[in-house]
Amino acid sequence: MAKPKYSHLSLSLLLFITIITSSPPSLASRLSNFPSSRWAPRFLGKFSSSSPPKRQQQQPQIRYETRYFAQRLDHFSFSDSPRFQQRYLINTEHWVGPQRVGPIFFYCGNEGDIEWFAENTGFVWEVAPQFGAMILFPEHRYYGESMPYGSKAEAYKNASTLSFLTAEQALADFAVLITELKRNLRAEGCPVVLFGGSYGGMLAAWMRLKYPHIAIGALASSAPILQFEDIVPPETFYDIVSNGFKRESSSCFNTIKESWDTLVTEGKKQNGLRQLTKTFHLCRELNSTNDLANWLESAYSYLAMVNYPYAAEFVMPLPGHPIKEVCRKIDGCPDGTSTLERIFEGVSIFYNYTGQAKCFELIDDSDVGTDGWNWQACTEMVMPMSCSQDASMFQTYDYNLSSFQEECWKDYNVKPRPTRITTEFGGHDIKATLKSFGSNIIFSNGLLDPWSGGSVLQNVSETIVALVTEEGAHHIDLRFSKKEDPEWLVDQRATEIKLIEGWLEKFYQERKSKFDM
Repeated sequence: MAKPKYSHLSLSLLLFITIITSSPPSLASRLSNFPSSRWAPRFLGKFSSSSPPKRQQQQPQIRYETRYFAQRLDHFSFSDSPRFQQRYLINTEHWVGPQRVGPIFFYCGNEGDIEWFAENTGFVWEVAPQFGAMILFPEHRYYGESMPYGSKAEAYKNASTLSFLTAEQALADFAVLITELKRNLRAEGCPVVLFGGSYGGMLAAWMRLKYPHIAIGALASSAPILQFEDIVPPETFYDIVSNGFKRESSSCFNTIKESWDTLVTEGKKQNGLRQLTKTFHLCRELNSTNDLANWLESAYSYLAMVNYPYAAEFVMPLPGHPIKEVCRKIDGCPDGTSTLERIFEGVSIFYNYTGQAKCFELIDDSDVGTDGWNWQACTEMVMPMSCSQDASMFQTYDYNLSSFQEECWKDYNVKPRPTRITTEFGGHDIKATLKSFGSNIIFSNGLLDPWSGGSVLQNVSETIVALVTEEGAHHIDLRFSKKEDPEWLVDQRATEIKLIEGWLEKFYQERKSKFDM
């Protein structure tokens, strides 16, 4: 889940890095100088390409079999609805089997190609052998290869064909898939543990609540289940992004804050757009300052989310502590360097850390109908976002639901339902709800991650636990372990393993007691 819309990860490996940023627009675009905004920030939606991802350098080898399951298009109707092929990845290499009631580790696929999630969820692959667990990575409907109506073109054709792209339908897919798979393997008694990061983490938590008979517990990492209506302040996300820069350098923070007005002023000058094209090494002449503002703001938000303590290629090839490196570049320019030149030096850490890109291509992707997350944002995933005056390094703006509704009607002929998620899954007075009706959920968050502000950050009960780390970024705990992992991350994963062990031990004890009666 996350912010701006990018093309597939493999583009970062090309000589010319291509970034699609027209949807959602930048924070600056919410000002009077820019068009009104439409979309809540996104993250993993950029990986919704149907083509498989390229393996990252030094990525551990994982093995799986690719299978397909015929899913109903509509689980909530008894009419004869068509079916579609849902892709899922399976590994039974370490599974002890149904005779020994081996567990099943089930990752709730989110808004992208499932192979990409499998490649970037090393925690599941690393701990499955010690549990004797089967591994399943099902793909979310309408993403990757799991396309209803036979093709993406048909599936995304209009509001009627897209109407089955909902979290509720996706969770039903997961429930049906695991139920049928266990029946076919005669493994009905095997316990299921759910995993998920970001939107997938939200799905994991919601599935544990909605289908408690399907899974015994869920690890929901970086899952902002409270980022709806007025449950958390709308400025939370962007304030956390800004705090990540401010904690490294107040001068860096101020330079970025000043740059938006400077950008607008420069763009209004004669030949201003041409000069901006030159300053930022763009491949084609800039059409508007809005496109450039999108490009910059996208980088800042991603940097906050992947502010890992070690070098990584999760979004782009980046050094460890990338925000620190960006601010070092911005602050380290010689005296007399202009504000926008400083900004370019800083943002190049994100877009061109390898030094391979000679210029940058800004693509205007006006066809929002090709992106499933935009549809979800226009229907049920309505996440109010605003930007505060003092705490933010972005210019001030207020969330405008009416404008957002107009945009969604224009693009999809639908009106957003801001209360749909909280009605379906809850959210208000979440502690009381979870304490009364929930159990066995881990909400893990790092406070450097902007999405942490919309998650559960305090323990609710003995079995609904919040694991919060000050230096953690976007679902870092789900990534493959590395020799550079800090001690706090090693400890966090050890705690997660211990909690999952506890769920399974209790399950087996209750099962034994049942059969001994």
